[in-house]
Amino acid sequence: MKCHVIATAATLALTAVLVTACGGTGSTATAIASKNVLFFLGDGLGMTTMTAARIYSVGEDGELTIDTLPETAFVKTYSANSQVTDSAPSMSAYMTGVKMNNEVIAMTANTSAYDAGTSTDYVSGADSTCPASGNGSPVTTLLELAKTAGLATGVVTTTRITHATPAATYSHICHRDGENAIATQMVPKGSGFNAALGDGVDVIMGGGLRHFQPKATAGSTRTDSRDLVAEMKAAGYSFAGNKTDFNALPTSGKLLGLFTSSHMSYDLDRDAGKEPSLAEMTSRAIDQLKSNNKGMFLMVEGGRIDHALHETTARKALQDTVAFDAAIKIAIDKMQVIDPGLKNTLIVATADHDHTLVLNGYAARTGKTTDASPGVLGLLRSYVDGVLGKDTSGNPFSIIGFGNGENRQATRTALTDAMVFDKNYHQEATIPTALGSETHGGADVFLGAIGKGAESFSGVIDNTAVFGLIRKAAGL
Repeated sequence: MKCHVIATAATLALTAVLVTACGGTGSTATAIASKNVLFFLGDGLGMTTMTAARIYSVGEDGELTIDTLPETAFVKTYSANSQVTDSAPSMSAYMTGVKMNNEVIAMTANTSAYDAGTSTDYVSGADSTCPASGNGSPVTTLLELAKTAGLATGVVTTTRITHATPAATYSHICHRDGENAIATQMVPKGSGFNAALGDGVDVIMGGGLRHFQPKATAGSTRTDSRDLVAEMKAAGYSFAGNKTDFNALPTSGKLLGLFTSSHMSYDLDRDAGKEPSLAEMTSRAIDQLKSNNKGMFLMVEGGRIDHALHETTARKALQDTVAFDAAIKIAIDKMQVIDPGLKNTLIVATADHDHTLVLNGYAARTGKTTDASPGVLGLLRSYVDGVLGKDTSGNPFSIIGFGNGENRQATRTALTDAMVFDKNYHQEATIPTALGSETHGGADVFLGAIGKGAESFSGVIDNTAVFGLIRKAAGL
């Protein structure tokens, strides 16, 4: 059974919130001052990965843009039923203020992603089989609040646009893997549309075309004949499927960019002539949204950091972190022009969860990574004499390792800098797992903020608290 009640329930929930905000039933919303919220999410960007990316990019004593954000906090990320969260409940906590179970997207805390009687998940292929009743209900997201307040809205990611993090801004479903159903929730006037989005999200950019194409199309994962791209065009969206299309998008109106069938390429592998960078998509989204004099809500995800970490391909993870940081920089620069001093703009940058990446010690300082030097990606050399560190078998080891992952050598062999610097090298792990199955970590994550209301972020806070702080700062 499909979740056909989502739009109605979300609308009711949103109406209740707005009635309260307006001071009671029947009150009329007044004109609001310009307000802007830009929320940056580095998927899997734990503190150690952020540190390694800093060394990789600018050296130990350098600074990334995220390092310069003046207000900071540490965020607890556990979910309602797990010490270690996945992206769905963690991002949903940021977007809704509700602590929910793993795999669940923007639903109440009692929602289960699994059938209690069979322990199977509520997904068949990429279609939702979430029960229509009796398993939780939708909860309002920041993007929905922004849309109702008349702000322009945007979602930008390097993952599939239907993946857990972006989906948590605009959809409601009991299992994150129902990506075909998630896609239908963003199509204005279409079957399954989330009515809380009004006339739809204004700018949507990322990967995931396969969830929008009719099942007869090669590469499609849909199980029906709906052409969601055509439906989006009919709803007034201009579409871009590659970099050339992206460069030719109109400067007004709604935009849909789906640049790859699945996730977009890692930044190290990206063909700049075919796929825009995260910074380019962020810049374009801001340019499109800034014409709304009430302001904007924009979510930007550096999503492939997480995927590289699951692979234990550290070089890809660090480069995608640098690409994510570049998107933060261009956003701050552009918003300072639009809103000097960021008097009406709040920019928040954080992560949804940690990973098991570690920096082994005691390494000599390496400085930034260059073509001539692997830097933090290389083998560990002693800070005392520069001699290669050795394990108990007499073999050198890399500075970066993982708590668990696919490359667990039962009998270690000698490594070289050239080997461990390769972008496809899988760093060694302590606990062996299946290919690509390194796990998330449970440590707190960093949050940085700048602009209006940024001073409210401090200390150690729960991820659910971030929702309330953003909402208060923006007056949503």
